[in-house]
Amino acid sequence: MLSDSHAHLDSERYTDDREALLTRARVAGVGAVLAIGIGYGPAQMHQALEICREYKGRPRMPRLYASAGIYPHNTPEADTAALDKLDGLLQEPEVIACGEIGLDYYHEGAPHPVQREGLVRQLEIAAARKRPILIHCRPKDGETDAWDDLFDILERHWRPTGLGGVMHCFSGSYEQAQRSLDMGFLISFAGNLTFAKAQPIRDVAGRLPLDGVLVETDAPYLAPVPNRGKRNEPAFVANTARTLAGLLKVTEEEIASATTKNFLRLFDLRADVGN
Repeated sequence: MLSDSHAHLDSERYTDDREALLTRARVAGVGAVLAIGIGYGPAQMHQALEICREYKGRPRMPRLYASAGIYPHNTPEADTAALDKLDGLLQEPEVIACGEIGLDYYHEGAPHPVQREGLVRQLEIAAARKRPILIHCRPKDGETDAWDDLFDILERHWRPTGLGGVMHCFSGSYEQAQRSLDMGFLISFAGNLTFAKAQPIRDVAGRLPLDGVLVETDAPYLAPVPNRGKRNEPAFVANTARTLAGLLKVTEEEIASATTKNFLRLFDLRADVGN
C-alpha cells in the first residue's frame, strides 16, 4: 500500500466529490493520506482534522491523518489566538504533524523576517507537543536564500528535539537533501518529479537512500504525468511512486512498501495502513 504524505483534502476543489476521490485512492492502492491543515489561513487550519473525523472508519477508504500549521505567507496572522489554536490542534490524536510551515521567498508575500519569526514560534509549539514538522521551502530562482535561512533556524531550534519531519515537495540540491536527512527529515517527492523539465530533481532522487524518501501528491496541485494540468488527487500518487521506483532501481511494490514504512516510522504509527 502507498501513503500520500501531503494532500490538501480541504480544498474547495473537492467539495462535490471528496468521498468519491477517497474511494478512488483506495482502489489505486493508497492506504493512508496525510491531510494538510493550513486551509487559506489560521481560521481554516482545523478543517483537515474535521475531514479525518468525518471519514474515519468508513470502509474502502484510506486511513486519514491530519496536520495543522500556518503557511509562510500567512505568518502575519500568527497572533496569540492563532498560535493557541495550533497548540490545541496538535494535542488531538489524529493531528500527527505540524505543517506545512517554513519559508517561501519565491512569491511576493509575507516579509522574510515575519516568516522566520512565525516559523520559530511554530517550532516551539511543535516541539512541546512532540510532533514532527512538514517543511515548505522555496527560494528565489537560482538562489539559496530560503534554504540558508531555513537550515540556520532548524539547526538552532529543531535539530536538538530529534523529532525530524518531512521536506515537502522537495526540489532542492543533493547537498540540501543530505543535510535534511542528517537532521532526521524524510525527503518527499511530488508530481513534479515526473515533469519533463525536472531532471535536476530526478538526479537528486536517484541518489537518495530508500529509507529516506516519501511520495506525495500536494493535491489538488502538481498532478503527475500523464495527468499533468488536471486537478490532482491522492490516487495519482501511484504515478509519482512509479517514477521514483525507476530512479532508485526498485519495483513499484518495493517503493510502496519502503515509503509507507518510512511514513509509519516518522510519525510512530501502527503498521496496519491499508488493512
